[in-house]
Amino acid sequence: MPRSIDDILAGARARLDRLDPVRAHAETLDGALLVDIRPAAQRAAEGEVPGALIVERNVLEWRFDPASGARLPEATGYDLRVIVLCSEGYTSSLAAASLHDLGLTRATDVVGGFRAWRAAGLPATGGIPVGSAR
Repeated sequence: MPRSIDDILAGARARLDRLDPVRAHAETLDGALLVDIRPAAQRAAEGEVPGALIVERNVLEWRFDPASGARLPEATGYDLRVIVLCSEGYTSSLAAASLHDLGLTRATDVVGGFRAWRAAGLPATGGIPVGSAR
């Protein structure tokens, strides 16, 4: 039976313990891995989080599957705490749920994405903050 993207997104989010930006930042300070999945053009326009691991969405599963030959050195096992970040917190929910499907059940995402991160006054570089004059 077909499902809408809203249904799929709600199902993905039901599986996650989503984090507000402040809690996500605190977890990164405690060792969680923040993974920015936005494309390069979006990061250039919006800005970046210092220290975030950049893994564009189209290769995320291959880079974090501990059984993949294309995995990153940071993909140390299934118990890794991965916090996925996108622009507004939609794509990141789907991506984190996909990591759950791989067995990384501690993966989650940031409510509101990078825009909420920056609005919370958390560390960010470059880009033009949303709502700023150009």
